[in-house]
Amino acid sequence: MKNFLLGIVATLVALGLGTFVYLRLGFAEVRADLPPAAWEMQLFPTFVRASVQRRAPRIPNPYPTTDALLIEGGKVYLEGCAGCHGGLDKPDENSGALFPPAPDFPRAGTAYTETQIFWIAKHGLRRTGMFAAGMFNSDEKLWKAAAFIYHIKSLPPNVKAALEEKKAAP
Repeated sequence: MKNFLLGIVATLVALGLGTFVYLRLGFAEVRADLPPAAWEMQLFPTFVRASVQRRAPRIPNPYPTTDALLIEGGKVYLEGCAGCHGGLDKPDENSGALFPPAPDFPRAGTAYTETQIFWIAKHGLRRTGMFAAGMFNSDEKLWKAAAFIYHIKSLPPNVKAALEEKKAAP
């Protein structure tokens, strides 16, 4: 039994040392103009989701979700988020420029809660293109954008129409 346990410890130490040497010698690809490895594409989103779920507060949006709030949130989204996350009428053109790719919310929606979206917008995500917008925007503005993003796949027709009017106006 003792030899078995020593074998497990030796294997774990060898794996850890091998990973460290692999990374320290620069074998890990870090270029942004190449697609990430398959294992990286599978693991990274899982780690990000777990971290956000752990750190985001479990509080409701303090602003009631009304059509007016969704329109205000849509304006915030179109002015500050659509460039990376896709406009309401065009696909995301920048998804290949970031790793992980910026979610194309109008096409894919999101599985995050409003609170988690707010937390991500406020604090950003390290090693992605998502900066900490809380440094430049009020919590109220971020909550409105979070509500809009959360409901983006099921927006009422009058909200879509109001945002189209805003976009058409000079």
